[in-house]
Amino acid sequence: MRKFIPILSVALGALTMPAVASEATFDKIKIQAGSQLFEAECRRCHATDADHDSYGPPLENIVGRAAGSYPDYDYSVALEASGIVWTPAALRAWIEDNAGFMPGTKMRHVGITDPTVQDFIISYLTAITTRDGAAISD
Repeated sequence: MRKFIPILSVALGALTMPAVASEATFDKIKIQAGSQLFEAECRRCHATDADHDSYGPPLENIVGRAAGSYPDYDYSVALEASGIVWTPAALRAWIEDNAGFMPGTKMRHVGITDPTVQDFIISYLTAITTRDGAAISD
C-alpha cells in the first residue's frame, strides 16, 4: 500500500479542491491516477494496446469485451467458457480476487482490495475503451 500513498495523496488532494472543480476535472484526475496505478500494478503483464508486447492480453477496449476473446491469446478454458463481459462491476471483482471470481484462471496476481484504487484503475480502463471512436462511459 505504501507505493500507492504518493499517487493517492495527489489524487485525493485534488479531490478536496474547491467546489468550482467540475465533474470533468474530477474525471480527469481519476483517469490520471488510474493510469499511474495501472503502471504500478498491471503494466508488468498487460499492455494497453496491441502495438506493445505483453505477457497477458492487451487491455485497450476491455470494457464491453467478452472475457477470453482477445485474438491469439491462450486463455484458460475457464475464462474462455465463462460468458462474462467485462463491465466495470466484473472488472472490480476480477481486480479484487480474480481466482475467487474465476476459479481455474491462469492469471496470477495479488488482489487489489482498496475500492478507491479499483475505482481509479477502472476509470482508466474505461477511458482507454472506445467503440467507433467514442469513449465508453459505463
